[in-house]
Amino acid sequence: MIYLDNAATTQKKPPEVAEAICHALLSFGDAGRGAYEASLDAGMAIHRVRQQVANLFNAPSPSRVSFSYNVTEALNIVIGGLLGRGDHAVTTAASHNSVLRPLYRKQVQEGTGLSIVPIADDGSLDYDLFDRSFTDNTRMAVVTHASNVTGDGYDVARIAEIAHAHDALLVVDTAQTAGAYPIDMQADGIDILCFTGHKSLYGPQGTGGLCVREGIEIPPFKVGGTGFHSYDHEHPKRMPESLEAGTINAHGIAGLGAGITYVTSCGIDALHDIIEARTNQLEAGLAAIPGVRIRGGHGGVFRCGIVAITIYDIDSATIADELAQEFGICTRAGAHCAPLMHESLGTVDQGVVRFSVSSFTAEDEIQAAIEAVSAIVKGCSYGS
Repeated sequence: MIYLDNAATTQKKPPEVAEAICHALLSFGDAGRGAYEASLDAGMAIHRVRQQVANLFNAPSPSRVSFSYNVTEALNIVIGGLLGRGDHAVTTAASHNSVLRPLYRKQVQEGTGLSIVPIADDGSLDYDLFDRSFTDNTRMAVVTHASNVTGDGYDVARIAEIAHAHDALLVVDTAQTAGAYPIDMQADGIDILCFTGHKSLYGPQGTGGLCVREGIEIPPFKVGGTGFHSYDHEHPKRMPESLEAGTINAHGIAGLGAGITYVTSCGIDALHDIIEARTNQLEAGLAAIPGVRIRGGHGGVFRCGIVAITIYDIDSATIADELAQEFGICTRAGAHCAPLMHESLGTVDQGVVRFSVSSFTAEDEIQAAIEAVSAIVKGCSYGS
């Protein structure tokens, strides 16, 4: 099997991740629920990973890092907690449904205003148009750092300047970039950063979270046990526990910590260079095949390891299925939970075949994928 669906989840992890999860499963108690060693060990491990996350993204402090089950939950916590009736939000057509659907729900249920800035068919964002989309009551801009369809990465520092000029918060979905591209929350002007653990941070599924700058208080998305202030009727308001009701996924967070250790020991810049080299190799090889069209990938200020293609007018699912069944190559076809991006690309009906690499992807795997696509094109008897 050649795994080229890392934008969905990284399948190959550093061995230390599994080792950390196994150790946690065999030794952790319930964090914050006891004064005995197994409970304290779990609590200390969670604190250490908070510190790792804060260091990785240059968040204000570990206490401003709350864990969630994925970036989707983190985005729901932020959008659900901070937007309300009379507010307005700005996003872009590059957004994933993890951003769009919470915004749509606010729009329908509470009348929250919403502006969606178009993306051009090359994957680029018009920053001046983005600026003009703000209104007097814009509360926040919620943007993806990089498209999960084309890999186009956007200039969040510039977006932050625009948002802050309108007294709005900037919320960034880093699902595709956390661990694969340098992110400095404070230097970039990011007010709230939402991340997932199971992609380029090489952690297990079921891990993620949000980093929140000082001065922003988010109402709890859910309420319940925290291990302290148990007699209070109201859920504690203090971060990070205010956003972590119930027993936290300490086993998964231990694995996430091992993934972050791997990323920081290698260096994000070095990992990005590997990903960029593999991406360039893949795109160059695919672009040279007659009938193959590269979709986006050069409209942003950087790219994050994705090459999206169409072949003639063949349905993307047909191509992805043949790649898997005949060549053992794993890709992702279809809409990728990003419907507006496909509208921008003109691929709503056909979809795209998305190849996405990681730092573990080898050169010979890239070459095998290129040869497989070439074989498919040579064997097809239809097209336009």
